[in-house]
Amino acid sequence: MNQFEEIKKWLKNTEKEPLEEMGGFFAKRIDSYEEHMSPWSAYYEWLGELIPKNAKTLLDAGCGTGLELDRIFAYRPDIAVTGIDLSQVMLDKLQSKHGDKNLTLICGDYFIEPLGENSFDVVIAFETLHHFKAEKKLQIFQKIYKSLKKGGVFLEGDYIAESDEMECYLFDELKRRKEKWKISDEVFVHFDTPLTLPHELSLLQQAGFKTKILGYRGKENTPMIKAVK
Repeated sequence: MNQFEEIKKWLKNTEKEPLEEMGGFFAKRIDSYEEHMSPWSAYYEWLGELIPKNAKTLLDAGCGTGLELDRIFAYRPDIAVTGIDLSQVMLDKLQSKHGDKNLTLICGDYFIEPLGENSFDVVIAFETLHHFKAEKKLQIFQKIYKSLKKGGVFLEGDYIAESDEMECYLFDELKRRKEKWKISDEVFVHFDTPLTLPHELSLLQQAGFKTKILGYRGKENTPMIKAVK
């Protein structure tokens, strides 16, 4: 069974489950979150390896409990990190692990919170951006581009749709479920709507980045993309 067929089967099985607001979804699952994300452990290690040795400042968009930062700090305990996430309980867990580091944490929406201009050497986003329409993604890519210093690097590891059909299907299903549960389109809920890899790369390039696919680490639907300003 391919990825799309597996997702359609899962959606059918969860048909009667109401959508949950994103921050609340993760707050309820804080105790099991790190175990749930363990299949991506090779990616966290990879991110640690990919941070340029001369990088002094890093932004982690959607940092969660800092699983990627666990590995980055192992390589670079001196790096100054700003982390943004919607969930305060996740940030509290991150703080408890790395309170001795140069760490600034912001509980908020990275679409709204100011990221500054020419502020960071590196920006990372892992498994956080697969919830947005193309026009919304372009906004955050442009914002990240502005926040980076010249020559700065954006590392994105994220879940992608295997086809245009799958991409459209998931957006249509999200719309249908929001209408069913009478949820405003403005409410950010936990429901995956990944774009295809060509669409993802096109948006990054529209934002001004030069892009390169670095490959995969055991997850065929999760490429690591390096985008340079």
